[in-house]
Amino acid sequence: MVIFQKRVPDLTQLALDRFVARARRAVGLKGTVNVLLTTSAEMKSLNRRFRGNDKPTDVLSFPAEPGVGGKNAGEIAISAEIAAKNARSLGRSPAEEIKILALHGILHLRGYDHECDNGQMARREKHLRVKLRLPLGLIERTASEGNTPTPKARKRRT
Repeated sequence: MVIFQKRVPDLTQLALDRFVARARRAVGLKGTVNVLLTTSAEMKSLNRRFRGNDKPTDVLSFPAEPGVGGKNAGEIAISAEIAAKNARSLGRSPAEEIKILALHGILHLRGYDHECDNGQMARREKHLRVKLRLPLGLIERTASEGNTPTPKARKRRT
């Protein structure tokens, strides 16, 4: 299920739902994935609460708690504002950028972690990006810019 707190002009809820389903199947992730498209302010709040970083980020993944998730694989939060800004600077549509971020989040939900997997997630993301007809991926882009992508969040019980 996709929840739009922040609208994206060239992306519908149905289109993103369909993409997430395709990406989930391609990654081999069982269960549903909930996606929240929100503001940078909300992402800053989530990043501070779950990762201890007091700054906005583009994407966060929240795996379902083992044994608690049922048919839910987890949740992904995406900053529509950061996605739109990145899309403009890269000359592509915000919809493409959000799909790239969704794929990145789905890979984290599947258990990939680019911070400690010796490039396994980057290789998988590159392969899936081609398969799903997406432009340059998040890990590839940040590696070429000399940055490290944001790791998945660990969801804490409240």
